[in-house]
Amino acid sequence: MSIMEYNGGSVVAMVGKNCVAIACDLRLGQQAMSVACNFDKVFSITPHTYVGLPGLASDTETLRQTFRHRINMYKMKEERTIQPETFAKLVSSTLYERRFGPYFVEPVIAGINTETNEPFIAATDLIGCINFAKDFVVSGTASDKLFGMAEGLWEPDLEPEDLFETVSQTLLGALERDALSGLGAIVRVITPDKVIERTLRSRKD
Repeated sequence: MSIMEYNGGSVVAMVGKNCVAIACDLRLGQQAMSVACNFDKVFSITPHTYVGLPGLASDTETLRQTFRHRINMYKMKEERTIQPETFAKLVSSTLYERRFGPYFVEPVIAGINTETNEPFIAATDLIGCINFAKDFVVSGTASDKLFGMAEGLWEPDLEPEDLFETVSQTLLGALERDALSGLGAIVRVITPDKVIERTLRSRKD
């Protein structure tokens, strides 16, 4: 088993009309054994920017603390809030610093640019190569299933409620087909003026 699959977990992000959604499952596993069903892999960077960190759970926690420190330093130095495009480059450089002994995490970034109200999503591999997208990005053990579901369900210019429904069905459909992800899910839809957060139930067997 790959070290990337040791703890399991998956994340998906989608673009809508002036909104963006990011969702993850809640399983923490030790290979095939489930350890917890409340392990949120998506973290708030700013009120309008979120990052999902699926992969090895210890590296997920290490990176979460690293990003929190670097975001605070950025805010003190620049005297402004970091935009999602800038944060994606910060994620890339943080991972590339450790390319010879990498963090086993493949981040997904989603957010709204507060200056232009444009939605933004991106994903990177474990050494920081950025994949920019205009529709959706996926990461984690259910990646191939998420790609299939998202290709079939995503449409351009979805309103926030429609985007929530689409990303929810995409994630739940993929979790049904992946033994290393599941045990519930959490979805966040980010708009210029608010963040809608909802928890979903899924199979727990």
